Amino acid sequence: MKIYLDNCCYNRPFDDQTQIRIFLEAQAKLHIQSLIVNKEIELVYSYMSVFENNYNPNKKHLKIISDFFQNASCFVSHTEMQQVEKKGENA
Repeated sequence: MKIYLDNCCYNRPFDDQTQIRIFLEAQAKLHIQSLIVNKEIELVYSYMSVFENNYNPNKKHLKIISDFFQNASCFVSHTEMQQVEKKGENA
């Protein structure tokens, strides 16, 4: 199975964990992360993931997330995304 995480997911473990909803979402993300690292599921990321992460104001978090992208099995470039959008328009 392939999974795509948005930027909010990557940052959730860095958020204030005193709120139960945030804590549970962070735990879910960390579990998914372990599945990715153990190659039980595949991570897909895109040019937009990189773009958004590059604007992360916390440079330590930016690096951690950027390093995690190395676990991905697939990268979707801007060109590939445009091709998908064209196919969708013609469907």
